[in-house]
Amino acid sequence: MYRNLKRQGRLAGPIPGWVIGSVVLFAASWMLVNGANAQSAGTALDVLQIRPNFYMIAAAGSNIAVQTGGDGTILVDAGTDGTAESVAAAIKKLTNEPVRYIFNTGADTEHVSGNAKLSKAGRNIVAMGPEPLGGEGARDLTNNFAATVMSTETALLRMSAPTGKVAPFPSDAWPTETFTEKRKTMYFNHEGIELLRQSAHSDADVIVFFRASDVLAVGEIIDSNHFPVIDLAHGGSIQGEIDALNKIVETAVRPIPFAFDEGGTVIIPGRGRLMERIDAVEYRDMIVVIRDVIQDMIKRGMTLDQIKAAAPLKPYEPRYGAKTGPWTTNDFIEAVYKSLTGKK
Repeated sequence: MYRNLKRQGRLAGPIPGWVIGSVVLFAASWMLVNGANAQSAGTALDVLQIRPNFYMIAAAGSNIAVQTGGDGTILVDAGTDGTAESVAAAIKKLTNEPVRYIFNTGADTEHVSGNAKLSKAGRNIVAMGPEPLGGEGARDLTNNFAATVMSTETALLRMSAPTGKVAPFPSDAWPTETFTEKRKTMYFNHEGIELLRQSAHSDADVIVFFRASDVLAVGEIIDSNHFPVIDLAHGGSIQGEIDALNKIVETAVRPIPFAFDEGGTVIIPGRGRLMERIDAVEYRDMIVVIRDVIQDMIKRGMTLDQIKAAAPLKPYEPRYGAKTGPWTTNDFIEAVYKSLTGKK
């Protein structure tokens, strides 16, 4: 469409990022699996095909990335416990291959409370073949051969509460494999996968990069409908958020030199629509501007209440703001203020 308008002389100049983004997102939206919403157990889910072997499941509490192939299926995040059965039914419509891994991008309820049901509906790689490796003796070691749930060690500690407090999640939802390094890699379904640990929204964040599919699943670092949640109580910070957004921008690739063609890295945010690199750049730039504006207000001696009253986020509120709900514009301003001043 844009190319035709360009040839007719009705558009001039470089291609705006929104045009390319609109074309790609329209094409992706057109490829809804089975032509409509997948429905199961009374819950409607949007199932979107991104690549021949890659899907996104939305409306499950958080976006869920699904990579599938001959080795099995990988999920990035598990949504909520209440939608897990619907998610499992939707996955069965996409592939006959069992879920082998669930990667958690953090420890938030909307991303991990579906772990238990979805992992039990899957099958650990130890159980591959006609006879599980290790036989019945390995059953306890592999959570009854359920799919492996992988996260940072920080996420496991948060979910299991080893300090003696009541654990916020049942034990069958806890990750069964963790890592502490900044970059963990694996090879699955003929592509390299990188799990990149971040301290952004919280100190348990993970960016998952599927290198051959050219897909980034970024969890709570990006919510394309709202300002990002900065969880100060769990190690989140505004600068950490910016650093993680810079990592996403650095990793993603633009469709250059064939800018007219659909292509480039697809970014799956924690919630909301699919994004491209240009969208991540704009989101990052917005957060940088907000940080700098509030930092300047702090330097001028303004209190938190005065900053809220000045409405420094007003240009962005129509798209990302909220006056009610679990994360309002004022909540975000307060988190940025406390992050910059070192207050809790």
